[in-house]
Amino acid sequence: MIRLSIIGSGNVAQHLIKAFTKSEAVEIVQVFSRKKEVLVSLINEDKITTDLINLKPADLYIIAVSDNAIGEVSQQLSFQNQLVVHTSGAAPLDTLESKNRRGVFYPLQSFSKNKAVNFSVIPMCLEAENSADFDLLEKTAKTISNAVFAIDSEQRKALHVAAVFVNNFTNHLYQIGQEICDEHRVLFEVLKPLIQETAEKINTLDPIDAQTGPAKRNDSNTIEAHLAFLNNENQKNIYNILTQSIQNNGKKL
Repeated sequence: MIRLSIIGSGNVAQHLIKAFTKSEAVEIVQVFSRKKEVLVSLINEDKITTDLINLKPADLYIIAVSDNAIGEVSQQLSFQNQLVVHTSGAAPLDTLESKNRRGVFYPLQSFSKNKAVNFSVIPMCLEAENSADFDLLEKTAKTISNAVFAIDSEQRKALHVAAVFVNNFTNHLYQIGQEICDEHRVLFEVLKPLIQETAEKINTLDPIDAQTGPAKRNDSNTIEAHLAFLNNENQKNIYNILTQSIQNNGKKL
C-alpha cells in the first residue's frame, strides 16, 4: 500500500483526491488545505490538516498548488529526505526545496471544477532525481492512469507550451466563436459537431494534413469578406494572425 499526502485544495488537488480515493493500492494519509470546508465533501475531516507542521509520515507528498506557491510551500515542510513532488507542467523540478528528494507528478489535462475526468486516459508525466523514487512515482501513477511517461523538465516545458496552444488558446477561440454567434443570434450549438469532428480528425491525421479553410485554400475573397464582417478589432487581429500563420505554414511545404 502506497501512503501519500496531498498538499493543496484547488482543482488538481481535488481531482487527485477523487482518483486516489478509488485506488485500492493507495492510501491518502492526509490532505493539507487552508480551509477544511473546501475538502470535507471529498475526504474524511479527520484526514484534513490546516497546518503543514502537522503532516504525518507518508511515502510520497504531492504538492498541488499554484506554480508561484510551490517553492514557498516546499520550504515550509518541516521534514527532510522525503519524496516531495509537484504537479506543475511549467515549474522546473528544482523549484522544490532541496532538503527533500524531489520529483514531478504532472497530469497533462485541463481540470475544471465539478467536471469529472477519466484519469485512466490522462497522461502522467513523471520525473525524479533517482531511479528508486521514479519507480515509486511510476507505481503510484499506474494506480490511476494507463498512460505513464518519463518526461524531463525541458520536455515537460515543451509539452506545457504546446498544451496552451491546443487547449487554452483553442478554448479561447471557442469563446470568440460563441460571441460571434450570440451577436448575430445564431445558436452556438450548430458549431459543436464541427468542433467534435475537428478534434477527432487528429486521431487519424497529423494536424497539418487536417487543415482546411479559406487560409489553407488562399481564398482571398472569403478572407476579405470575413474581415469586413467582423466588428471587433481584437477578433480581426486574431483572424489576421492565424490566417497568416496558416498561409506561411503552407509555404514551408
